[in-house]
Amino acid sequence: MTDQAYEDLAGALDRLPGGFPRTKTRVEIAILQRLFEPEDAGLAAHLAAETETVEVIAGRAGLEAKVAKSMLKAMYKKGLIEAAFDKTGVKPAWKFALMPFVVGFYEEQWETMDHDLAHLFEHYWAEGGGTGIMKYSPALHRVVPAQDAVKREYILPYDEIVPLIERSEYFELRDCICRKQQELLDKRKCDFPLDMCMIFTPVKRPPGPHSITKGQALDALRRAKEVGLVHTVANVAEGVYYVCNCCGCCCGILRGITEFGIQSSVAKANYLAVVDSEVWTGQRWWTGQRWWTRACALAVACAVPPARATRCIWRGSRMRVLLLRRRTVESGASNDCRTGGCYERPLPTLP
Repeated sequence: MTDQAYEDLAGALDRLPGGFPRTKTRVEIAILQRLFEPEDAGLAAHLAAETETVEVIAGRAGLEAKVAKSMLKAMYKKGLIEAAFDKTGVKPAWKFALMPFVVGFYEEQWETMDHDLAHLFEHYWAEGGGTGIMKYSPALHRVVPAQDAVKREYILPYDEIVPLIERSEYFELRDCICRKQQELLDKRKCDFPLDMCMIFTPVKRPPGPHSITKGQALDALRRAKEVGLVHTVANVAEGVYYVCNCCGCCCGILRGITEFGIQSSVAKANYLAVVDSEVWTGQRWWTGQRWWTRACALAVACAVPPARATRCIWRGSRMRVLLLRRRTVESGASNDCRTGGCYERPLPTLP
């Protein structure tokens, strides 16, 4: 019965958008066993993708509503399932739903992440779990341009992060689960700051240990841009409540591009970057961790694969990248591009 509870939960997670692909080694079951108690796994397997009342869930699971509510609230506090307090009905009530693995309850383990869980996740990603999650279209995440990288009139409304923060009432800044996981494996290749995972909501909440002010949230977004991190959000037009500030070496989703060759693992920004062959010399430099070509640096700055980086302009020690807004032609699959702005960032001193 215990093993079956985890199998049922794995199946339920795999039916969610993004999925929870199975592997030959069944390491995904080991991950669930690490995070869920057997009884909790059995109850979670009965949760739906949309929030439902305790009574509905308890009836489906064959449990008393009082028992089910206690178990569900305990799982919610551990970051394993979703919950919402619905005030719209005649009687306000808690509602619960199954949370995806990625992006979902895995990212909620930033405080409980340890050496064992880090290895289990890496094993799962290498065994094909990551490929299975990232191969689907549309992608789970999309890239958002740095706010001053393009002229304001060229930024689509759903690409504006600052207004989302301005309209929000509650903010948190957490450690990046991906950089923490790679650090525990002794595989971290960067020195980017850990506290770069931002959450914001349109409703006020009681302050917690990781709460920050609106000003601090805007400052964190600015710091992320200055050090060259990539802003990524949920690939939705509405309902964006977090910003991941990612690096290509640690981010589980961006590694889909940098390690697994899955170019569609993240939805690209609505801009293309190209390298000017007349000024690009093909030089490279050592950053203390790896050799970088100018094309690689351009790719990092604009969150596109190096192969797609084909035009830039160099001004002394600063890189000026022309960004082209991508517009799909109605009559075919080709794209018509026009200049949309630029992105500048300082480069390390060349040897």
